[in-house]
Amino acid sequence: MPKTDKEQKVLELTEKMKTAKSVYLTDFTGLNVPQATELRKKLREASVEYRVAKNTLAKLAAKNAGYEMLADYLTGPTGLAFGLKDAIIPAKILTEFAKEGNKPTVKIGLIEGKVVSPGEVKQLALLPSREVLLSMVLAGLQAPISSFVGVLGGVLQKIVGTVDAIAKQKEAQS
Repeated sequence: MPKTDKEQKVLELTEKMKTAKSVYLTDFTGLNVPQATELRKKLREASVEYRVAKNTLAKLAAKNAGYEMLADYLTGPTGLAFGLKDAIIPAKILTEFAKEGNKPTVKIGLIEGKVVSPGEVKQLALLPSREVLLSMVLAGLQAPISSFVGVLGGVLQKIVGTVDAIAKQKEAQS
C-alpha cells in the first residue's frame, strides 16, 4: 500500500475514533465469509460501521485520537466497530452474534472515551434499550403523581358524599 494511502487510512480511522460514541475492538478469528457478511449487515442496519485495519495503522490512529491505551489490544486480527449514533447498540449486536457462534470476541471497548472490559461490554449488552429505560423512568415519575390524583379523587368523593348527605337531610327536614 503506498504511503499516501496509509496516511489517508490513518486519518479516516482517527476521525472515526474521535467522532464515534463508542469503539469496540474485536477478534474475528474463525469467522467465515458468510458469517462476516451477516455480522457486517446487522451492524450496518444499526448505523454501526465495522472495519478491519492493519494494526500498525490502527495504533497510529488511536494515538492521534488520544487513545494510546488501545495499542495493547491491537494485536492479531482486529475488527473495529464504531458506534456512530448509539454507544450500546454495537455491544448488543456483537454479544448477540457471538452467542450464536462464539465469534467475534470483544477485546476491549471504548465508550465516550472510557475503556470498558469485555465483561462490562457483555453487561452493557444486557441493558434494555434507551427507549425502554426512558419509559421506565417516566413510569417511575408518573406513579407518585397518579397516586396523589387517586388520593385527591377519594377526598373529593368524600366531600361530595358529605354535601349530598347534608342536602338530603335538609330536604327531609323541610
